Amino acid sequence: MNTTNDYIKKLLETKKKVINNSLLHEFSSDETYQEKVQTIIDIQNEIMANWEVRSRIIEFKNESVRVPNGTQNIEYSHTFDTSLIQKHQIISFDLDGLDELGLTFDKETGTLAGMPETSGNFKIKILFNVKGEGESAEQNEKLIDIVFNPDPKLLWKNIPSDTEAIFWKEENSSISDTLGEKSIIISSKRGRSHQNDGTFRDDDFAYKHFDENDWSVIAVSDGAGSASFSREGSKVACNEIISYFENEILPSKELDAIEAQLDEFSETKNETILTEAENEAKKVLYKAVLHAHNKINELAQQTFEENEALFNRKNTSYNAEYFHATLIVTAIKKTKIGYVILTFGVGDCPIGIVNKDKTEARLLNWLDVGEFGGGTRFITQPSIFHSKERPMVSRFNMHIQEDFSHLFLMTDGIYDPKFEVEANLEKTEKWLEFIDDLEGKNEDKIGIDFSAELPEAEAQLNNWMDFWSKGNHDDRTLAIIY
Repeated sequence: MNTTNDYIKKLLETKKKVINNSLLHEFSSDETYQEKVQTIIDIQNEIMANWEVRSRIIEFKNESVRVPNGTQNIEYSHTFDTSLIQKHQIISFDLDGLDELGLTFDKETGTLAGMPETSGNFKIKILFNVKGEGESAEQNEKLIDIVFNPDPKLLWKNIPSDTEAIFWKEENSSISDTLGEKSIIISSKRGRSHQNDGTFRDDDFAYKHFDENDWSVIAVSDGAGSASFSREGSKVACNEIISYFENEILPSKELDAIEAQLDEFSETKNETILTEAENEAKKVLYKAVLHAHNKINELAQQTFEENEALFNRKNTSYNAEYFHATLIVTAIKKTKIGYVILTFGVGDCPIGIVNKDKTEARLLNWLDVGEFGGGTRFITQPSIFHSKERPMVSRFNMHIQEDFSHLFLMTDGIYDPKFEVEANLEKTEKWLEFIDDLEGKNEDKIGIDFSAELPEAEAQLNNWMDFWSKGNHDDRTLAIIY
């Protein structure tokens, strides 16, 4: 009765009527008017409830709901803010139109996730209900934008190099073989930057195992991108190292004398004998390096005489500048004292070794990088043979190790993305991480089974070499002895 009384009184006041309390009491006590007032109140409450529902729907539709951009072929995940759900009293929330995008929505966690299959601007439909809507109510719809940027890997072209051009070479090359008790796999691939421009692979490699004396020689070279014929410079540098060992060093038995000194050291532990052996080894390796340098100079002169019009760069001092290339060399043999490893390096390509139980790694050459490197040096430069800043003898090394798990030679196309800075080449943990990466502990889950047959391991290395690294698109060459 009080509700009816209050309602009628308020109605009369609104209409500016004089209120007779006796009459008001009589009206309020009448069941007919009580029912009518209750009906009116129920209708008003229903109107207000529906108004609140519609307001929540409209307010959420007008709410700015943003989701972060993603990238094609890269895992995407976004969890919607629960405060937004609470703010608009949303009781059911789902997404539609995800199948074509390669995404799914977890209603329990509010997470949108998946692998976007394409790129572009897309609309996603939010299906929702708010508090106050019945269980059978149709779901409301709200469109939101989502953007997936193109997979950067797919933006690169793969334009073949000109097979008719002077000094053309294969764009990709690989080998696998046995080196005595060890195995070797090597892969050299044209970088994406070269693929995109239709230019040549400037990296190269060469190797040979000499069965008659068990020496193995491996050479890796990175042709300078700024040098027109560096692709041939790297090729000649590697091949001539092998050739000189085969035709001069091994037939002359110079290494036999060094082995004899090492055998004597293993018995006497006389450090003087070891030093003498190391000095002799450096002299032998020096001859091979000088030979490669001279052969590139001869080629440069011959090419100039036959194709003078191609030598049109300004500010060049000598023809071999067109053939600039780095060079790293390793000659290795198992002896009584362990593995004897002779190395040479000019440029920014590292040689690294990891011991048998993978507890220690070591960089075997000095790199021409960093504050004191003065920039990359090349085997083609006469100045490296008489540099006071970096004496030629310091570029040679003899390392003796009982055994090893991996011996690596690589160009900066591998070193830059995998080690990033020169200092990391001195850290054992970085080399162990590199081995893990090679064995498949990487984003692509692609790796090498080093226990597999050689052709399979070679193919796996070729596959691994295609790894993606933002900003690192140079040629890649990697030799692994294991």
